[in-house]
Amino acid sequence: MEEKNGGNNMNRVAKSALVLGCAMIFSQICGLLSKAILGSTFGASAEVDAYLAANRLTETIFNLMAGGALASAFVPTFSAMLDREDEKDKAWLLASRIGNCLFLALLFLCTLGFIFAEQVVKYILVPGFSLHDPELQALTVKLLRIQLPSVLIFGISGLIMGILNTNGNFLFPGLAPAMYQVGIMIGVTALAKPFGITGVAMGAVLGSLLHFLIQFPHLLRIKGAKYYPSLGLKDPNVREIVKLMIPRQIGASAVQLNFLVDNYLASFLAPGSISALSWGLSLMLMPQAAIAQSVATVSLPMFSVQVARGETKEMRSSLASALRLVLMLAIPATAGLVILATPIVRVVFERRSFTPEMTDMVACALVWYGVGLVGHSVVEVISRAFYAMHDTKTPVFVLFASMALNMLLNIVLSKLFGALGTWPHGGLALANSIATALEMCALLYFMNKKLGGLEGSRIWDGVWRYGAAAFAMTAGLLAWLRFVRAGALVTVAGGLLIGVGIYFAVCAALKVEELGMISKITNKK
Repeated sequence: MEEKNGGNNMNRVAKSALVLGCAMIFSQICGLLSKAILGSTFGASAEVDAYLAANRLTETIFNLMAGGALASAFVPTFSAMLDREDEKDKAWLLASRIGNCLFLALLFLCTLGFIFAEQVVKYILVPGFSLHDPELQALTVKLLRIQLPSVLIFGISGLIMGILNTNGNFLFPGLAPAMYQVGIMIGVTALAKPFGITGVAMGAVLGSLLHFLIQFPHLLRIKGAKYYPSLGLKDPNVREIVKLMIPRQIGASAVQLNFLVDNYLASFLAPGSISALSWGLSLMLMPQAAIAQSVATVSLPMFSVQVARGETKEMRSSLASALRLVLMLAIPATAGLVILATPIVRVVFERRSFTPEMTDMVACALVWYGVGLVGHSVVEVISRAFYAMHDTKTPVFVLFASMALNMLLNIVLSKLFGALGTWPHGGLALANSIATALEMCALLYFMNKKLGGLEGSRIWDGVWRYGAAAFAMTAGLLAWLRFVRAGALVTVAGGLLIGVGIYFAVCAALKVEELGMISKITNKK
């Protein structure tokens, strides 16, 4: 019965994840186009480093106050309240109060950021710029101030995203990131000519507004949705969410601190190192978003309701099914990213101002970020299970330990890579992958104890099958690269077809159970 319930739950999750995954794939394609246009226009240049560094800080503020921190605390409570008929109005009152508090908090932080932008850039963000290029430092300050309004817009848009997901609307929240990329593309193609890299920053602000506008009409269409002009600082539910957010905010600060440390170290390396890291990470996060974020996003409301109802066995089975589905897709994606890294970067970036040397820099980052894809994907799902159980402390504790290791490895591996004659920023990417893999192992261990098991034998039964299929796929891709003499586009397209074909053929021969579920969903009218 437990396995059956888990299977039924996973069918619902998989259907929603398919919708969200398709939307995310479209968003990721838009992201690729955006990065390709930016790269071909400016290359992996110092001014792009300034833009990305400023963008990193705005992301830091958003993630600390909203983003994952808010979703991990708000969605479980909001989902449980909506599940109870007598608390629906209270749920909307809670959402209104959280939104009002969030708006004021972000407005305060953005104002501080605008006033002290020069000090933040000089002493925290990219101090290396002040040593070798003061003009680049001044440009970073200017770009930071331009992009700060996007933090405020993204904060409210992120809350709306959580509300829509809780109400079963995953399509338009999944398309919202595409709108952000559209804004950036407008900035590069229409605003960069008169304003230079400043136009790209303007485009990022426009993109955040489009991110909000594509979702807001659907919020208004939710039956029973209400807005209350109240802060509710004494509301116990508001305080509970804030209480749950604090550990998650600390964890988010650790993640963002690690990114800032990467930028700090990369600012002392060869020009373009920050860009190479940013673009390499973005390419790795594309399959991670389509595979893991889609499953994790649709799983969180379900896990939250199961916890509220006391359905531990059902949650255990649902979590095991979610992990199997993610692993089945993340393992071959890892192999594909690592093996096809260079031609992928060539297809996306190498044109006009983007040189072959820049391709090598980004491909180096992609390879070493790519080996961490499985870890990132599993962490994305398993952390949602902790949040659903109103436990934000355990994942944050584990995260801090892994981030401390990450920072230590950053220094050691960047120096090691430099000594070996390869790009030092590759060591920064590898440090992230190693730390994330250890974070995954620790979270699985603690969740196994918390739930009294994770159906480990069932998960491992899937892992060896996925691994065997990925091994066959790897052999096929290596043979393809050895004999192909075509351009990068043909190399990537052919490799994708060969790799997917071999992988799923072997999975079918090994009777992987997820194939049946995927087939039912895709064939159902």
